[in-house]
Amino acid sequence: MIYFLSDLHLGSLAFENRVVHQNKVISLLNEMGRDASAIYLLGDVFDFWHEYYWPDRSKKQFEPLLKVIRNLVKRGIKVHFFIGNHDMWTYGQLCKKTGMIIHYTPCTVTLKGKSVYLAHGDGLLPSYYERLYPPQIVKKIHSFIRLRSVFHNPIPRFLYRCMPPFIGNAIGYNWAKSSRLKEMANPLAYKGEDKEELVLYAKEMEENYHHDYYIFGHRHIDLDLQINPSSRVIILGDCFKLFTYAQMDHDGNLQLKTVN
Repeated sequence: MIYFLSDLHLGSLAFENRVVHQNKVISLLNEMGRDASAIYLLGDVFDFWHEYYWPDRSKKQFEPLLKVIRNLVKRGIKVHFFIGNHDMWTYGQLCKKTGMIIHYTPCTVTLKGKSVYLAHGDGLLPSYYERLYPPQIVKKIHSFIRLRSVFHNPIPRFLYRCMPPFIGNAIGYNWAKSSRLKEMANPLAYKGEDKEELVLYAKEMEENYHHDYYIFGHRHIDLDLQINPSSRVIILGDCFKLFTYAQMDHDGNLQLKTVN
């Protein structure tokens, strides 16, 4: 089996019991490890992850999870980690701690004979989005794009790495907490096939490059949508509220599942 999950947001200050949450994720990964050949983590595994030039004691809270991932890798299970918009700031430490394969950009892979496009999903928009949405929505998208460009800019990234971890983490975790509380209070529901950015992005991409599956995270909605007779868009949901994930069997059949 091959498994896909995203948006765990481990360590979030918005969660009442972070230890219980992490233990539930650990149980899920151990269950997957019974028959997995590969596990794909499609971003925002951590609510905030940044690797500094100085030792960061706060990372010890994730050691139980990292230990489980190390054990999965040692058993020959390939664990892939795609950066999200909350945990993009990994510069080698996460790979060294776990043995995971780190992906910094979306990619296409062939799994069980199926062409699969994989991405966290942040920043992926149809080329015509400015004509599609009203001005106030376009303004919000532009603000997000500008913020994302700062997060990916090497100069701010270098300066942030120079911070003492207790300062950098205080900023990062509280920023993430604000985002999480806002989203939990006003969840953004599925916008519909004609408005959902990731669906439209996949449809536009499908015009030039065929994929059997487009698998995304980021949106915290669970969606399995047939966009043409041979292509489906899968949005994985999350692993803190919905606790959903996708499973691909030996024949390449994919389905969304929910943790009991």
